[in-house]
Amino acid sequence: MSTPQPRLTVTPSATALSDAARAERMAGLAFGRTFTDHMVLIPYKDGAWQHGEIKAYGPLELDPSCSSLHYGQAIFEGFKAFAQPDGGVKTFRPQANAERFNRSARRLAMPDLPPDLFMEAADAFIALDRKWVPKNVGESLYLRPLMIATDPFLGVRPSREYLFVLFGSPAGAYFPKGVKPVTVWISEDYVRAAPGGTGEAKCAGNYAASLVAQAQAEQKGCDQVVWLDAVERQYVEEMGGMNLFFVYKENGKTTIVTPQLTGTLLPGITRDSLLQLARDLGYESEERKLSVQQWRDDIAAGRMTEVFACGTAAVITPVGYVKANGFEMTINHGENGPVTMALRDALLAIQHGTAPDTHGWMHTVC
Repeated sequence: MSTPQPRLTVTPSATALSDAARAERMAGLAFGRTFTDHMVLIPYKDGAWQHGEIKAYGPLELDPSCSSLHYGQAIFEGFKAFAQPDGGVKTFRPQANAERFNRSARRLAMPDLPPDLFMEAADAFIALDRKWVPKNVGESLYLRPLMIATDPFLGVRPSREYLFVLFGSPAGAYFPKGVKPVTVWISEDYVRAAPGGTGEAKCAGNYAASLVAQAQAEQKGCDQVVWLDAVERQYVEEMGGMNLFFVYKENGKTTIVTPQLTGTLLPGITRDSLLQLARDLGYESEERKLSVQQWRDDIAAGRMTEVFACGTAAVITPVGYVKANGFEMTINHGENGPVTMALRDALLAIQHGTAPDTHGWMHTVC
């Protein structure tokens, strides 16, 4: 049997930072501002993925007529690598990211990237730059895979050439001064996605379209925007780029509720993990529609006791205050809730290897 040919050539950077320079760069990490020594590039042309390369991190060279710059064929993912107690490194549910990456690609008429190639590229990259993986709880190496259309052609059709890129950014704790509840603004002027649109794809255009609403939220003194459905403008969908959860306590039972996937919400991997973790911790979990009016009524009646958002970057973010045209709400006295923090601690413990990984979520890299 012939040995499979490697699909990636590794060319170590000639300008990789020294241990001392890297340690200085990693001191006081913020999110998304520091990048490792290398990146992965895999081109697609002639109907197939070509041989790829891991090389020094640096600028990409693109033709001005590059179709992604004009017609928006651009998708991305985000997942994390975590230092483990035994000195190894593991990633959290990368296979799920590979699968969602391809769902996004299909929605934008882009080619699938074989999941095994996605995993191979990520593993080889992390192994090469493993010294960039922070070791403290709440810290990680954030991985950003993306695909852009590169066909030098001015015409509205799917590109025939693409580029897959993967790079990494060591990320400190998202809340360096401790987890604090955020204030959110319910947007009535803008919507994130409509039925039949690209809401469940992780594409660049979704985030570009969200920026004006986020700016409006900040003008209202809020940290984030809450999106409503595009049809009736009454059902809660997401918070910024994160999924929302609502905690109910009734008749001695604790239930976490999150908006059901309708094709307009991003199917978050953290979201899916928390639905399972809630059951592991003895809570019940549900996916269903929830209107703004129901939210208000349930807070007023004391049935809803906590609200939080979740995503790869921040893990879990408590929501303490809600503002909208005509009303405001305070949730759990503006403090972190016990269910929110229990779920956050449970997820971080699995990711950092201090609790059993009973669901096989952690992938060993090195």
